[in-house]
Amino acid sequence: REIAKLGLHIRYGCEVTGIGGSDENFEVKTRSGEVFFCRKLILAIGLQGNLRPLGVPGEDLQGVQYQLDDPDEYSDETIVVVGAGDAAIENALALAERNRVILVNRNEEFARCKEGNLTLVMNAIKEGRIECRYGTSGLKVERAPGAEAPLAFAVKTSAGPDVIECHRIIARLGAVPPRKLVEGFGVLFPSKDPNSVPELTDKYESNVKGLYIIGALGGYPLIKQAMNQGYEAVEFALGKAIAPADEPLLARKFAGFSRTKSVSQVLDVIQANVPLLSGINRLQLREFILESDVRAPDEGETIFERNDYTNSFYMIVGGEVQVEVMKEGRHAGWFPLGPGQFFGELGLISGRRRSSSVRAGRDCVLIEAPRRAMLKLIASVESIRKQIDEAFLKRAVRTYLAPMLPESELDELLSVGVRAKTFGGGEVLFAEGDPPDGLYLIRRGSVTISRRIAGREVVLSYLSAGNYVGEMALISDSPRTAAVKAAVTTEAVILDGATFKRVLARNPVWREEMEGRFMDRLRANAAMEAQPDPGNIIAFLMQQGVGEATDVLLIDEALCVR
Repeated sequence: REIAKLGLHIRYGCEVTGIGGSDENFEVKTRSGEVFFCRKLILAIGLQGNLRPLGVPGEDLQGVQYQLDDPDEYSDETIVVVGAGDAAIENALALAERNRVILVNRNEEFARCKEGNLTLVMNAIKEGRIECRYGTSGLKVERAPGAEAPLAFAVKTSAGPDVIECHRIIARLGAVPPRKLVEGFGVLFPSKDPNSVPELTDKYESNVKGLYIIGALGGYPLIKQAMNQGYEAVEFALGKAIAPADEPLLARKFAGFSRTKSVSQVLDVIQANVPLLSGINRLQLREFILESDVRAPDEGETIFERNDYTNSFYMIVGGEVQVEVMKEGRHAGWFPLGPGQFFGELGLISGRRRSSSVRAGRDCVLIEAPRRAMLKLIASVESIRKQIDEAFLKRAVRTYLAPMLPESELDELLSVGVRAKTFGGGEVLFAEGDPPDGLYLIRRGSVTISRRIAGREVVLSYLSAGNYVGEMALISDSPRTAAVKAAVTTEAVILDGATFKRVLARNPVWREEMEGRFMDRLRANAAMEAQPDPGNIIAFLMQQGVGEATDVLLIDEALCVR
């Protein structure tokens, strides 16, 4: 009725193949040969025409689908939903009313969905209406002849390989921008990253003057946002000056930072002062700031303390912060960080306690991003993920491995042959007797260290994220003396062995410290092996889940009144 009342001109089944001309004189060509001339253009084509497949053998078998039209079509089936975003969660919740639903999430949490959907899915998991397999990714899909369910979905889990038998698999893994088509219209992307989105002004205008981009193609995936943008883009195209729908919200966030600058001017300052955010467009920046806080703490105010379990991520817009320096477990001064730098990546990536205390310095202005907002940004912008990874690696090596190493030596240590690798639960990082290939820095997850004693495997110790393994064989230049196995899904950064030994040889103070740690580990291992039942306590604690826990309730039954 509204279409008829407003007299909208719609061409159904009309595929655009090219856009030519320029502002005030565009020419839109279609596959049917029809040509349209116009003054302005708005691209609202979204991404759903380019759905991302499973990316495993069997991804195109019958029963594997990438959209859900009507959940009521299915009943009494076992259905695997793959994904952790809003679409996957909404599909899983709708299907769970009449089916057994297994939700496969490759991460350990839901970082990319709306708060409302997060609450709904967590309640459904808690109540048993949905089974969730965290830390799980697909390996292949096969037919399962003779089985009750026709599909066998081989997966890699945090506890090792598994096979899920099911009637169908619905993969909701998002979509990729139709980049080749959009670049053919003259629109530029800031990088070669397949997930990057076009550069846009505050008015949604692309580098092609008069051509506006809204919605998912511009980095805003939600329909309610795209509807606001559609209204605003039309007004901008008509030359009218209106404030975006989120302007008042951003203005309130910026009130403590500046009362004289407009929202647009503050966003300019943020992107100019924080290189980490320079690779995203203004739509993405506005959304990110809406989910974050802009803080101006007083000088000396504590941002967080060492051993805190907080996991916000911080970017310095102005002024400075001071990071506590520890030496041999004692306070040894403060180290300043200035505008454009960031901190908190150790807690963000590994989920472990804060490794240092941080306090505000003079004229400090910070963006505090919650973990979920930051993980969503890392997942969608490759340049941000790369910068945070590099900083994490450098600071982790500085904190846990080589605090005294000169900057130039540290750069060399991290410049050659460094690689990251993910291990599933139970997967071996290296085995006893293997030749040393490098030093393993545990970035996320945890590992057990074991040896074969009297014909059985004995767990000698356990290490969590932030620690390292593999230095003993490198220092002694001998085969591995123990096996290291992932306790859960674990990410490790592997430093090249030859580079490690070369830098170690040039730095006698560091070598002396590493050899001291080497001897400490030898003594600890020997003490464990000498016990009547070596490894029993550690194995027991790991079975109780203590390895990944943050708190333990221990009851002494000799004192407990039962």
